[in-house]
Order: sequence, then structure tokens, then C-alpha cells
Amino acid sequence: MADEIHTGRCLCGAVRFEALGAPEWVAHCHCESCRRHTGSAFSTVAGYREATVRWTGERPAVFASSPGVRRGHCSRCGSPISYGSDRHGDEVHLMIGAFDDPGAFEPTVHVWTSEQVSWLRMEDGLPRYATTLRAGREEAASG
Repeated sequence: MADEIHTGRCLCGAVRFEALGAPEWVAHCHCESCRRHTGSAFSTVAGYREATVRWTGERPAVFASSPGVRRGHCSRCGSPISYGSDRHGDEVHLMIGAFDDPGAFEPTVHVWTSEQVSWLRMEDGLPRYATTLRAGREEAASG
């Protein structure tokens, strides 16, 4: 997967991207902001270094959903494409559903389970964190 180029696009095809190689990580995020951004019970994202992502069509429009947070979407069709934040430095988080082959990515963790919707049950055996795991500070979820 290191030399592979993973392509993706929005629903209408205006926003297109290429991501080189394997992502740094793949996670299911249960935070309220991701739910609202995607209109789903949770989102699944692949974390890439910005230097490994190239926009080959239009660049996503950006909405600053909170201080230091940038959520990318297509300005034509509204498809959610990306997430970036000052806290995560040079990472860009790409929505798995925007990839042409989302099955190429295997999630390894759940984050922000403290905000997970109450009726969602995912018994996949993956590690679960109440918030997030960053810079060696891992906070395990209680449930």
C-alpha cells in the first residue's frame, strides 16, 4: 500500500484528490461535530500527512466549525471531504466515503465514544477512547 495512490471525489466529481500510500491511521469518530458534518451517526476518516494529499480537481470549500478547525466540503454538491485542525498539525483527515475504494481502508480504533449516540452498538473489538489519542496521551473509554 506504500506506493499506491488512493483516489477520491465528492458526489458531483468537482472536488477530487489523490492520497499517496497508507494513511497514518483510520478511525471511527463519534464526536457531535463529525456527526453534524456528515449527517451520520459517526464518521470514518483516514489520517494522512498533508504532503501526501494532492487536490486534482477543485479544492474543498472550508468551513471553520470551531476555532482552529477546518471542515472541507464540495461547494457544489455539499459532500463532506475533509477535516483539519491546528491541534493535528500537518494532518488532513479524509472521509472514507469520499474514496473511490473505501474498502481499501481498515479502521483500527473508535474515538470520541463519550459522544457516541446511545443506540449505536458496534461490537468490532476495536479499542475505544472517550476522547482521542494524541501525542501519547490515551484516554480509554469506560464503555
